[in-house]
Amino acid sequence: MDTVKVLVVDDEARMRKLVKDFLTVKGYRVIEAEDGEKAVDLFFQDKEIGLVILDVMMPKMDGWEVCRIIRQYSKTPIIMLTARSEERDELLGFELGVDEYISKPFSPKILVARIEAILRRRAAVTGETLEVNGIHIDKDAHVVTVDGGQVDLSNKEFELLTYFMENQGIALSREKILNHVWNYDYFGDARTIDTHVKKLRSKLGDRGDCIKTIWGMGYKLEVNGK
Repeated sequence: MDTVKVLVVDDEARMRKLVKDFLTVKGYRVIEAEDGEKAVDLFFQDKEIGLVILDVMMPKMDGWEVCRIIRQYSKTPIIMLTARSEERDELLGFELGVDEYISKPFSPKILVARIEAILRRRAAVTGETLEVNGIHIDKDAHVVTVDGGQVDLSNKEFELLTYFMENQGIALSREKILNHVWNYDYFGDARTIDTHVKKLRSKLGDRGDCIKTIWGMGYKLEVNGK
């Protein structure tokens, strides 16, 4: 894997140094921003940034707004850092298209593991396409179309839909979905999945009805009774 440039955004110099030092040792290139406005400027100036580590509470512009701006133009992976642990904050992060969500304090080793997992998933170029009931996925291009029209999905929504389509007709528990799509033992509320499924169904329009709820268990992609 080529050396990845990481943008670390945090108003605490000590936190930025901790993350930068650890990532540098692991072979990553790191640039820093101490507030949201500078983060946005750097992101759009430097086309080599391959991942963003983004604090929530910052001066001038908070992490939520930075994420919204980046997601309007880019699917570059974003890991959100926060000292807050309320469920609504975590759900908001995923709804905005955050790839991972880590609460402070955290282990630098865990942060690196999450980074590597995200980059492995994005580097897994297979040339594969999937099609079910008018829903078409081009995994290389990271593009989803429904009856020929492109649908804009977040990274997690894309991975969730791919997992459903790869397991058409199979009842998938919330635990299996969390372990596969989030790619680690997720300690938050399983309602995170319900939130993503609701948004995914909405974006798929009439085809969203293919995603069936298995009450008390999870979900299944079902077409023509299969």
